[in-house]
Amino acid sequence: MLRYLTAGESHGPGLTAILEGMPAGLEVSTDDLVRELGRRRWCYGRGGRAAIESDEVRITGGVHKGATTGGPISVFIPNKDHENWAGKDRPITSPRPGHADLPGALKYGLLDCRPVAERASARETAARVACAYFAKRLLDHHGIRVVSWVTSIGGVEADLPAPALRMKSASLALDLARAAESSPVRCPDPEASTEMMRAIDLAGDAGDSLGGVFEVSALNVPPALGGFAHWDRRIDTRIAAAVMSINGVKGVEIGEGFRLAELRGSQAHDEILMGGQCPTATTGDNPQDCMVDVASRLCRSTNRAGGIEGGMTNGEAVFIRAAAKPIPTLKSPLRSIDLTTGMQCPAHVERADVCAVGSTAVVGEAMVALVIAEALLERYGGDTVSPRIAW
Repeated sequence: MLRYLTAGESHGPGLTAILEGMPAGLEVSTDDLVRELGRRRWCYGRGGRAAIESDEVRITGGVHKGATTGGPISVFIPNKDHENWAGKDRPITSPRPGHADLPGALKYGLLDCRPVAERASARETAARVACAYFAKRLLDHHGIRVVSWVTSIGGVEADLPAPALRMKSASLALDLARAAESSPVRCPDPEASTEMMRAIDLAGDAGDSLGGVFEVSALNVPPALGGFAHWDRRIDTRIAAAVMSINGVKGVEIGEGFRLAELRGSQAHDEILMGGQCPTATTGDNPQDCMVDVASRLCRSTNRAGGIEGGMTNGEAVFIRAAAKPIPTLKSPLRSIDLTTGMQCPAHVERADVCAVGSTAVVGEAMVALVIAEALLERYGGDTVSPRIAW
């Protein structure tokens, strides 16, 4: 079982990530881990915090001579901004609408929301991305890629190939992901990227913030990961929960998602086709051998299901779309109340991003990679890195 735990606060000494269940013998690199964290840290619209942090990590357990040992992996990510905050009392008594401030204060009986804000901050996602680096290395070992891109920010829509093509074509998904890596907002459409940056600038000038939509595609995922026998083992259950757990994400759909509700069944499902003749199908001598041959030749002309049927992967790309709301910390704050007086007042104002959808997409990759890596280990895993799976 692959599981992880994170600890630490946004402006504390640092973040700690512990990942358990990774097999031994997987080659890893601190430099590569730092580069992966860098993908999360910066995108257009991020605030000053992204410029302060460099995420120079320390791997403190579970790795020896550049390879995993099979033991729990421990990573520490120092917070450089901690020095700027140490010893300074910065209470939050007027909770921000849309933030964890008020529910967290009510949960723990606090008049100061600072402890809630520090742990609920999206800074914590750096620790998740650190865990996912190792999951991605495992997936790489088996030829599985997880990629992402942004499709809209603040109502500006990218002009991309049709969703049906983005869900079905692995080569297109890789092209979109490569283009996204060179975009300041992780959008593969250069013209839309420029418009998105302009929208971010306008929102920032107005003291406001923007959200958007991103997509994650997992390519070359083997079939039959997950399960149908229990609700909590369904891989779509696990993916949806993982992506929804990302700070600010308010909507998740897999494949065509909500659009499928508008279609007839004959239009909604992905027909099962045979990509070639099964050599054992005509003899009937060994049905099990025939099943293996058939499975290796199956194909679909469409991928409306987003690679998942009945709680299990079906061999197509696993495709997820998620919506991230605007950041709740605003320079022109909404109305709130002061918890210490009960009086109406503006919400707390703090240094914050205008838009972080590009960074959120990278966190989306991380969460999907962790779920698929766990399901892969459930089906094929062992104590050491196995040869590449054949399916």
